[in-house]
Amino acid sequence: MPYSEKVLEHFQHPRNQGSMADADAVGEVGNPVCGDVMKIYLKIRDRRIKDIKFETLGCAAAIAVSSALTEIAKGKSLDQALKIEKDDIVRELGGLPDLKIHCSMLGVEAMRAAIAKYQAGQK
Repeated sequence: MPYSEKVLEHFQHPRNQGSMADADAVGEVGNPVCGDVMKIYLKIRDRRIKDIKFETLGCAAAIAVSSALTEIAKGKSLDQALKIEKDDIVRELGGLPDLKIHCSMLGVEAMRAAIAKYQAGQK
């Protein structure tokens, strides 16, 4: 399966790419098999994702997944964001080749790691 137009669009013109110096939380995950590394930065206000950025070292699918994830999660409450699944990202991108589905899980894991760090700091 070739990449969908949406995957190519997010890869060539990623949304919300970059670091965030004043992030409330940062989550980072990597896959040692493929070498992809994703870092998600969150700015949280009133338990809602006010801003989200990403830095990804990886293939076109990994970058597209990160970009799409930020668009899906931005503005959501933390509870809503925690319910985002890899299938939501794959659907948003119009599908991914089977060998690249793992990339969508990395994005979700990085965001969940950032939320967990934020919540741990609030207790």
